[in-house]
Amino acid sequence: MKLTSTTTRLAVGLLAAALPLSLAACSKGGSSSSASGGGELTMWTHNAGNKGELAAITRIVNDYNASQSKYKVKVQAFPQDSYNQSVVAAAASKKLPCILDIDGPNVPNWAWAGYLAPLDGMDETLSKFLPSVLGKVDGKTYSYGYYDVALVMVTRKTILDKYGIRVPTVDKPWTRDEFTAALKKIKASGDFQNPLDIATSFTGEWWPYAYSPMLQSFGGDLIDRKDYKSAEGVLNGPKAVEWATWFRSLVTNGLVPLKSGADPAKDFINGKSAILYNGTWTAVDARKAFGKDTLFLPPPDLGTGPKIGGGSWQWGISQNCSDRAGALDYMKFAAQDKYVASVARDTNNIPATDAAAAQVKGFEKGGENRLFLDYAKKFAVLRPVTPGYPFIATEFTKTAQDILNGADPKQALDQAVKDIDANQKSNNYFQ
Repeated sequence: MKLTSTTTRLAVGLLAAALPLSLAACSKGGSSSSASGGGELTMWTHNAGNKGELAAITRIVNDYNASQSKYKVKVQAFPQDSYNQSVVAAAASKKLPCILDIDGPNVPNWAWAGYLAPLDGMDETLSKFLPSVLGKVDGKTYSYGYYDVALVMVTRKTILDKYGIRVPTVDKPWTRDEFTAALKKIKASGDFQNPLDIATSFTGEWWPYAYSPMLQSFGGDLIDRKDYKSAEGVLNGPKAVEWATWFRSLVTNGLVPLKSGADPAKDFINGKSAILYNGTWTAVDARKAFGKDTLFLPPPDLGTGPKIGGGSWQWGISQNCSDRAGALDYMKFAAQDKYVASVARDTNNIPATDAAAAQVKGFEKGGENRLFLDYAKKFAVLRPVTPGYPFIATEFTKTAQDILNGADPKQALDQAVKDIDANQKSNNYFQ
């Protein structure tokens, strides 16, 4: 895959189609560093509402600032809900900061739009990171992350034992038939309002992140990954239609709620649901409630093996940074295993390197969280590496919601393919 040259990218970048935002909100972007080096490097993060992760990043910045006197990194935190729009608005006015975080699946779009510069000279360091935490486009790495998360089926051993349901493993997950039979057994008991809760009340990126792996496990996909030009045959082919029909049947057969409660994890802990499909971020509260009875199971094999979404928030350097050498110096410093470990520890997520995992209690070999790292290594699938991904994500979300609400699967998927293909072509992403 090769992206086209940048001429009108900032005008047509997909993220710019998001809600308009006053450029005044971004007037503090950029860097006061000079081309000769030295000075202040501004960093933007989406973590204004996430005290744990913001504190972890701030500690790295403080360590870096104390380690040398040439540069000073200054952190500016934004609320996550407005962060992407802030970046797009700043890019349009050439006021991006030197260092910024990026949601993993958006990296190809931001690289194509000219927002990001490659992380030159970091290949050896980043070769030790999980592939799912690296933002790579055309063989160049534009970003790295400190952690990944894994999607799991959360339940309790006492529940499975009660209904005679086998405990699946990473090497022998549930088959589709086993999974369906298990849910029907639980439903027939009448003991739970929801045999399974897949968190359909969540919005935004959750839908492609959580449900396209199910499509991929059936054998379909969001777009043909041979050249990323078309979704024809993969998003509307027989396997995709089979997925959509099955997805809708979960609702019509009373196995999942059409719309989950506001807090599906709390509903699981309160006994409303027997099995919860959610991220590894649920581990702390679930274990607090149920201790060693808690199970974190791999997703079922729906045809081509279990799949989970890969890639979370990552860090990169902007193209308009006036001192890329300084920004790269920080990025190299911040990629040390001890910092990977500290951010993963403070956010209860999967450390991005094996060396960091060894430093985080629970993720060491034999630790209670080690299986999450195993799932990430074995089952993670990156969302499509194309600048068109933001549009694909929005289109898939709408289509999946329509299907759950009763739309004809083939017709809904055919329309999604038409819209996605038109967008890929009209934006001239590829030469």
